[in-house]
Amino acid sequence: MIFDFDEIIPRRGTSSSKWDRAGAGVLPMWVADMDFRTAPPITEALVKRARHGIFGYSLLPDEYYDAVINWFYRRYDFAVQREWILSAISVVPAVSAILRALTVPGDKVILQSPVYNCFYSTIDANGCQAVSNDLIYRNGEYTVDFDGLQRIAATSGAKVMLLCNPHNPVGRVWTREELMRTGEICLRHGVTVLSDEIHCDLVFREYRHLPFASLGEDFLLQSVTCTSPSKTFNLAGLHASNIFVAHPDLRKKIRQALHANGIDENNSFAADSLIAAYNESEEWLKQLLDYLYNNYLYLRAYCAEHFPQLYVLPLQATYLAWVDCTALQRSSRELSQMLLEKGKVWFNPGTMYGANGEGFLRINIACPRALLQEGLERMRQAL
Repeated sequence: MIFDFDEIIPRRGTSSSKWDRAGAGVLPMWVADMDFRTAPPITEALVKRARHGIFGYSLLPDEYYDAVINWFYRRYDFAVQREWILSAISVVPAVSAILRALTVPGDKVILQSPVYNCFYSTIDANGCQAVSNDLIYRNGEYTVDFDGLQRIAATSGAKVMLLCNPHNPVGRVWTREELMRTGEICLRHGVTVLSDEIHCDLVFREYRHLPFASLGEDFLLQSVTCTSPSKTFNLAGLHASNIFVAHPDLRKKIRQALHANGIDENNSFAADSLIAAYNESEEWLKQLLDYLYNNYLYLRAYCAEHFPQLYVLPLQATYLAWVDCTALQRSSRELSQMLLEKGKVWFNPGTMYGANGEGFLRINIACPRALLQEGLERMRQAL
């Protein structure tokens, strides 16, 4: 079956955070959800559940756990055990509960900036302090500052490292060597790695996602992994996520924190959507990845023709393009505000993701090609 990702589906007036928070006439290309219908098997599963007509308290069936286990073994050769799996309503609340379980107010948490903005607010909400081991930006690419990571892990007293794997917003898929070196430093200094792998399925072409916990027994036992089908299958509004915790003592603490925060029960729609996604929707995902990558190629070619002074970084994963606009000599916020006001197109300013995001924009390209073309044309006219 061929899926139509070119179809434009009106979303304004549907209580869409992405579209209904945008002003009249604004084309939103900011928050990380897609403008595509989800895979047909997911819709069919939700319709079947709705027709049943009873929406009481529900349990997670065996099929749910089997779907998760089979997905990660089939795609990543990662043998997740059922007892490791804790469910949660969403990754961000899960990260907050995990930090509450593993830290006390005043503790330090290591980040690699520029990085997902909710990491900062979640760390702050738990009374902890973010310590950034900034990524190195050189020759148009980002790499890990291992010397800096070693220094911070050894001297800061940090309890947790929040690893974005793959990385949002810079679009990196970390290599085995990079993950191994990161893990070795954290193990050496007693730092637990909390790996946010929500974008793990959105990896392009020759790149391959490696779950941090799959790299060895020591890494498995000193890490916690957050996953979800929400980005992959455009299900963010259904709130289904899973946490993998192999160490029994860590798992006990995290289970208690999830329950104390009331975020440990997925609803029946979320469960049915995950089962249909992981069991029946792999072909849809395959075609989606081809479409997204071609959107990236279109963006890169358009910028090369119309904005040769801008640089679209290589996109190895996610559908969030990271664009170096430093040649325009405007701040990220000034630039994004000008594009919003003059071009009626909404991109994220790079400084949302840390001070070293200055001069960059993040552009969501998970939309029909015609909307991407329109957004870039609005950008061209505004500039």
